[in-house]
Amino acid sequence: MTAETQEQTSLSFTEEMKGFVAMGETDFQRGREQGEKTNTALMFHLTITMDDVARFVEDPKHEGSAEGYVRCQQFGGERPVEKGVFNLFVDAAQPHRKLMLYRLFFDDDKGQPLTLYGFKDVNDDPGVDSIWKDTSTLYTRIFRGHVQPEGDATAETVAAGIITIHELDFLKQLTTFRAKGPSLAARADAIAQFGKLFLGSLWDVYGAKLPRLH
Repeated sequence: MTAETQEQTSLSFTEEMKGFVAMGETDFQRGREQGEKTNTALMFHLTITMDDVARFVEDPKHEGSAEGYVRCQQFGGERPVEKGVFNLFVDAAQPHRKLMLYRLFFDDDKGQPLTLYGFKDVNDDPGVDSIWKDTSTLYTRIFRGHVQPEGDATAETVAAGIITIHELDFLKQLTTFRAKGPSLAARADAIAQFGKLFLGSLWDVYGAKLPRLH
């Protein structure tokens, strides 16, 4: 397979996460607890796309695009994502820790720009069950305005909380992977490259907690 044909191979999947946030809160856990009490539910439904799987795997940022919608009654119900960025297993400052990052630009029903920023903290915590928790839990803030990464520290936080992938939604997600490329071999190779990156990154974090692949 030539580099040219490999560059033409893309991969996409859908992801749905649901949980609770609290308006005016900045702490993730307090936001989830308060949001659950007041039924301030927030969810998103995204299609995440890697236009060039080979480039995605090689790029340390492992960046793809995300499109879909954010739903929260406090922001006017279902709001389309104008632009979304997804980063898979970005290196963090500490060893044995990686982050999955989400940044979704949308407007509320009054036309006010907002940003959903979230991260999954993939960290070698005690216990095998931490692997599922780390990869299914998104610590979430809603910023006022369309905020780029360099503006996070000074951005106004409108709401904060935690959203998660439910087990049934995860099983559904596994059926949504789609590859597009010039040949069946190219599409199969794209899925294999993504899988190798995903499992390899998990091994880098959790090491002996995972079964060794032969």
